[in-house]
Amino acid sequence: MTSQLTASAANPVLRVPPATPAAAAAYFGASLAFHADVSDVAAALAADGDPGFVVLDSRSTASWDQGHVPGAIHLPTALIAEQARDLLDPAVPVVTYCWGPGCNGATRAALALAELGYQVKEMLGGFEYWAREGFEFETWEGRERRTADALTAPVDSDDCGC
Repeated sequence: MTSQLTASAANPVLRVPPATPAAAAAYFGASLAFHADVSDVAAALAADGDPGFVVLDSRSTASWDQGHVPGAIHLPTALIAEQARDLLDPAVPVVTYCWGPGCNGATRAALALAELGYQVKEMLGGFEYWAREGFEFETWEGRERRTADALTAPVDSDDCGC
């Protein structure tokens, strides 16, 4: 038993023990209340009928023109306090996104919307993973679609099985 404890103490993964199952369930359940992934957003938008939410691109106009999720609302974070009430129905949840995992613009936009009373989730991966997973996007020139990156999306399948 002592050698097992010593090995665990030296292991950087287990140096801080895992949370209890109850704490882990609370944390991960809360995480899902705050986040949606790209493939789930794409599937909901592609399904027949109203997905029950709107997608909001919080980036600059130049970034929007470079490419955005079809049907998304463009509202840069700096303009949310001023324009959200004119563009968004407070009864409809909002899914925010920005460039990608290295950008916290969608988090800032989600915070600004939540402070105004909107229900909001952040789309993990942002526009980068939307394009990398092979979903259609719009640019100022029209619609485009890239081949899915095998490191981010399953090849020859619409479902990652997660």
